[in-house]
Amino acid sequence: MVTLAEVAQHAGVSASTVSYVLSGKRSISAGTRQRVERSIQELGYHPNAGARALASSRSNIIALMIPLRTDMYVPVMMEIAIAVATTARTHGYDVLLLTGEEGPDAMRRVTGSGLADAMILMDVELDDERLPLLRESDRPAVLIGLPADTTGLTCVDLDFGATGALCAEHLAKLGHRDIAVIGEAPAVYERHTGFAERTLDGLRSRSRELGLRVLHRPCEGGYDAMAVTLARLFDERPGTTGFVVQNESAVEPLLALLRRQGRAVPEDVSVIAICPDQVATQASVRLTSVAIPAQEMGRRAVEQLIAKLDGHSEDDVVLLAPELTVRASTGPAAS
Repeated sequence: MVTLAEVAQHAGVSASTVSYVLSGKRSISAGTRQRVERSIQELGYHPNAGARALASSRSNIIALMIPLRTDMYVPVMMEIAIAVATTARTHGYDVLLLTGEEGPDAMRRVTGSGLADAMILMDVELDDERLPLLRESDRPAVLIGLPADTTGLTCVDLDFGATGALCAEHLAKLGHRDIAVIGEAPAVYERHTGFAERTLDGLRSRSRELGLRVLHRPCEGGYDAMAVTLARLFDERPGTTGFVVQNESAVEPLLALLRRQGRAVPEDVSVIAICPDQVATQASVRLTSVAIPAQEMGRRAVEQLIAKLDGHSEDDVVLLAPELTVRASTGPAAS
């Protein structure tokens, strides 16, 4: 292990100068700073985390709370988490991953122990039970998601309300009048998860303005669950010609069942998915879709958090505008 004294000797400066360069507590001339940084890089010096935390009152760790539930599409969650981790490293921070469903208990553990300098919360519910503790805490935090009340919070998310509206507009322009929403698993709506609720609200609101009839059905995903959901849907609304799917695990079962019923996509039925581009382009029919900007959400969340840590940011809500890409799964409504 290379020591701080060895770095100082290599750079031709005192050990305290190296310490000041690392901590930023004192102004160091540009030339001296560059010489010290070059020595650090050449020698491969890594400051002791415990000593650095004691010296600066910071751990240089960000806690990422990401409950991994079976009713959520884990690849998207992990893509966001990877973007958070890689962006954090560019700012000199490591990420502590909290994947359980402890909620407020996990927050108390992090804030009470000083494990992390700041937090990023995912899987945000409209009335999230973590928020009262978050508002009371002096730890900077950013939500990837949008609760019902954003007062005193910093949030980053896709504008899911606009996403739902965009899907309704696309189908309306193609002449569809009866549309169905194949949603996430029922538990997602029972928890009032923000992204699912806001998508539905945006789609329903815009559909009313456009004169569309909307039928929403949660679905566990998988072939058997989709078969039951689709059968009940066509029994209730046999004239349905447009589908909006916000459930990655239901995409391929839906397409397979429509083929089995002799309903061609897009000649008889149009399908829009709210999903990652990879899911849309690799489906058996290339899907018209609104992409989930997972990497952008993770990156923006970290940048907002670093700004808060540096005292340069006010509480703010950043909503990323949705983009709809037209592919082979949507077309004019059958007469």
